[in-house]
Amino acid sequence: MAQTSVLKAEVRERGGKGAARAVRREDKVPAVIYGDKKPPIMISLPLRETTRRLHSGGFLTHLVQIEVGGETIRAIPKDYQLDPVRDFLTHVDFLRVGEGARLTIAVPVHFKNHLESPGLKRGGVLNIVRHSIDMVVPADAIPEFVEVDLTGLEIGDGVHISALTLPEGATPTIRNRDFTIATIAGAAAVLPEVEEGAATATAAEGAEGAAPAEGEAAAVEGDAKAKGDAKAKVDSEPKGKGKG
Repeated sequence: MAQTSVLKAEVRERGGKGAARAVRREDKVPAVIYGDKKPPIMISLPLRETTRRLHSGGFLTHLVQIEVGGETIRAIPKDYQLDPVRDFLTHVDFLRVGEGARLTIAVPVHFKNHLESPGLKRGGVLNIVRHSIDMVVPADAIPEFVEVDLTGLEIGDGVHISALTLPEGATPTIRNRDFTIATIAGAAAVLPEVEEGAATATAAEGAEGAAPAEGEAAAVEGDAKAKGDAKAKVDSEPKGKGKG
């Protein structure tokens, strides 16, 4: 289950681009807390601490206790923006989480027992179709990840959502089909055949190229013979008498 951390924030009195730029000049990140049928609250967060949490992973799947204005608000990050040039945090959106709430979360997928897959041992490739699965989960029991066991999978086999053991209370948002999570592809096993076919085609092209070369040589020889016959004919004609 995902852990809950604490962030200390300050209330922002003013909104707008100018106020947000002023907050960033103080090495802070402008943010807003909304939802749970309550008015939004504009806040600012410490830039270094918030950036560290962003890059440590699971930023959008971990609950946060935000201490601001003498109260503690339970929320979860729903979105964030980065500067397009310098890649630093410019804004964060938080969603309030009430008691008994359920959230839609992209839960990461982890794979285990690669060495126990006969298909991978024979040169197959793990083709990951979904790196995460959108699920509706209890706010108090957000899973860190779901796990896929590759044991016994051969080339051509696939893993579907029905094969996974999902955390208690979690349901995928796609419920009308048994969608694919990953497959064991055989691209590496087919590659030698492709290379062999390419070599055969190259050899055939070379053989076809040799035939015109002989024809060109014959044509050159014929031209030379024709020129020789013409010269012999000219030499055999009688020469005119000189002036005397």
